Amino acid sequence: MDIRVAGVTKEFGDLAALHDVHLDVRPGELLALLGPSGSGKTTLLRTIAGLVQADRGQVLFGGLDATHLPVQKRQVGFVFQHYALFKHMSVADNIAYGLQVRERAKRPSRAEIRRRTSELLDLVQLSGYENRFPAQLSGGQRQRVALARALAVEPRVLLLDEPFGALDAKVRKDLRAWLRDIHERTGKTTVFVTHDQDEALELADRVAVLNLGRLEQVGTPDEVQDQPATPFVMTFLGQATRFAADIRDGKVLVNERGVRADARDLAAGKASLYCRPWHLRPTPAGQGNFQGIVSGTRRLGSIRRIEVSGDDGTRLEVEIPLEANLQPGEQIGLEILDGVVFPDHWTPR
Repeated sequence: MDIRVAGVTKEFGDLAALHDVHLDVRPGELLALLGPSGSGKTTLLRTIAGLVQADRGQVLFGGLDATHLPVQKRQVGFVFQHYALFKHMSVADNIAYGLQVRERAKRPSRAEIRRRTSELLDLVQLSGYENRFPAQLSGGQRQRVALARALAVEPRVLLLDEPFGALDAKVRKDLRAWLRDIHERTGKTTVFVTHDQDEALELADRVAVLNLGRLEQVGTPDEVQDQPATPFVMTFLGQATRFAADIRDGKVLVNERGVRADARDLAAGKASLYCRPWHLRPTPAGQGNFQGIVSGTRRLGSIRRIEVSGDDGTRLEVEIPLEANLQPGEQIGLEILDGVVFPDHWTPR
């Protein structure tokens, strides 16, 4: 089942939570809505679910307009951050709830409900827990029950709102791999909200990056990291340093020295060059595009990351080999090996 969001705008008073958002979710895709707090990602998910009504625009499921359908008619499975399990019900009854409350004509038999519940317990690796209550489960186990309950009604699409947000880092990491495996086994079109970059990049087939209610970029994890469409995407997805640059004759110059960066066919003039820590290489003092002093150093696994402070107050980070011998207080230059260039007049679309 594909999902199409066409020109959706949602305002809360004077606040535009979503601004003319266009997004296509492919059948069987696992797509992440990624952005900081207030970016509109949860509002977009709830609009797809039917929990929020758009002021303008459409939501289509499989090419059919679902904009004005109530949530009960959209056939979506929804998993919330805080589980929302019924505390007085067993695990099995929680999973079966959506089937048990269907109108009589559409309700499966008791035997079919038991079969479906047992099948889902196997899927979420909780066989043997059917008679326990939510209070007897860990946070990760409760979220597995919540996902099984959402799948029990055989939804056309699965929507997850910060599904691991209430869990500690170790459990979150374990559940990422588990959710990816569940997705591949069920093939459900799935949209999930997260503010965790690692989570989005590790789990999703594609990532939709939002900021202030606007969709900044949609692409694969590699595309949004290596080919950011906007300065926001560049700075949000990892450490980035901005340098003032000039575009002349199709070349990028920083402090009058050339940089091997793609100018994206930009017209001559002022621009901004954004670099990752691995785009910078230390040189002897007086050489390179930038001059500074080593102000700190720390080990990150098999590499070392140093902090360099410039005379103009700029502070940036550089990745160097572990064996490199650079000490705090040492004067060095930095050569810019690569980066992403945006014109200084760039504005959101």
